[in-house]
Amino acid sequence: MPTHRRPTLEDVLAAQKTLSGVTRVTALEGSRYLSQLIGSPVLLKCENLQRTGSFKLRGAYNRIAALTSEDRARGVVAASAGNHAQGVALAASLLGVTSTVFMPVGAPLPKVAATREYGAGVRLVGQLVDETLAAATAYARETGAVFIHPFDHPDVVAGQGTLGLEVLEQCPEARTVVVSVGGGGLLAGVALAIKARRPEVRIVGVQAEGAAAYPRSLAAGRPLSLPGAATMADGIRVGRPGDVPFELVAELVDEVRTVSESALSGALLHCLERAKLVVEPAGAAPVAALLAEPSAFDGPVVAVLSGGNVDPVVLERTLRHGMAAAGRYLSLRLRLPDHPGALAALLGVLSVVDANVLAVNHVRTDPRLGVSEAEVELWLETKGPRHCDEVVVALREAGYGVLS
Repeated sequence: MPTHRRPTLEDVLAAQKTLSGVTRVTALEGSRYLSQLIGSPVLLKCENLQRTGSFKLRGAYNRIAALTSEDRARGVVAASAGNHAQGVALAASLLGVTSTVFMPVGAPLPKVAATREYGAGVRLVGQLVDETLAAATAYARETGAVFIHPFDHPDVVAGQGTLGLEVLEQCPEARTVVVSVGGGGLLAGVALAIKARRPEVRIVGVQAEGAAAYPRSLAAGRPLSLPGAATMADGIRVGRPGDVPFELVAELVDEVRTVSESALSGALLHCLERAKLVVEPAGAAPVAALLAEPSAFDGPVVAVLSGGNVDPVVLERTLRHGMAAAGRYLSLRLRLPDHPGALAALLGVLSVVDANVLAVNHVRTDPRLGVSEAEVELWLETKGPRHCDEVVVALREAGYGVLS
C-alpha cells in the first residue's frame, strides 16, 4: 500500500549513490530544429537510452534495494503493461530477488518477452491494467511478496529524482525542464531534485488530453480519478495521480500542460526524423508541448524523453498518424472521362509533381456520375502541406475538377 512519507532531497542524493554503476547517466543531446523554433537552446534528455529503455529502472531499483533481507526473501510483485515491468524485472535480478510481474493479456509481445528475459516470472491476467493490478495485489496478500508500486512510494519518487540531479549537472544553465506525467513519480522526483537546488527553474509537466488526471486534480486540491483514460501514450495512461507524488507536484511544479493525440504522433515522428531517436508516445510528450506552443518556454530548455519502448505495430500506426497530422498524406476525389488511358494520364500528372500514389479507388457505377464519367479517390504521400497545395494546383491546371 502507498505510504504518505514525503521524500526529501537527502533521499534523492542517497538514491543517486544506490544507483551508481546500475543506471546509466543518459546523454543530453541538442536539438537544432527545436532550438530555432523556440529561439533558445533545447536539449533532449535521452532516457529512452536508459537500461530497459526507460527511467523506470531508477525507481524500481531504489525501492527494492531499500527492502530488508526478510522482505527480499519473500520476493516482489508488480503490475505493468511495459516499462515498470521491465524495470522491476531487471532490478530484482540484479539484487538477487525473485520477481513476479502481472501484465494485461493484450500487452505488446516485445515487452512481455523483455520482462521475461530480465528474469521475472510473467503472468498475463485481465484485459485492463486495473484488472492486472487487482491480481497483483491479491498475489501479494496471498504470498507475502512485496508489491512494488510504479509511482506511489517515496523510494520510487527518490529514485526517479536522480534524473533531475543529472539534468542540473549536465545543463546547470537550464531555465525550463519539461517532463511527461502519468501517475507523477518522475515529475515529482525531478521537481524535488531541481527545485531544492535551483528553485528558479521552471518545471512543466505534460499529459495526454485523453488521460489528463493532474489538471483537474490540481484544481480540486486532491487526487481525483478519471472516469476513463484513452491515449496512444500508454506509458502515461494513468487514471489517478499517486498520493505521494501529488503533494510534491502541487507544491513544486509550475504548470501541467496537455497535448493532443495528433501532437503526440507528430512529436514521435519529429524525434525519429530530426533527432534520429526512437521514442514512445509518452516519452515524446514534452517535445509535443514544445512543438504545440514554442513561445511558452524560456530557454535553455531540457525536454526529458522518458522512454523508448514502443511496440513496432504501435510505432507504425503512430507514425502514420503523425504523417497525416504533418500534412504528409493527401486524400482527393476527382472526376475524369471514362475512357482508356484517362487514369494513366491522371497518374502522369501526379508523377510530374512527385506525388507518391498509395491507393486508388476507381468508381464507375455511382448514379451521380454521367454516362461517360468515372470518379477516382486518391491517397497520396507528399512532402508536406506546401507540396499538397502544389499537387492540387497541378491537377486543376491539367483540367481536373478536384472535389475534396
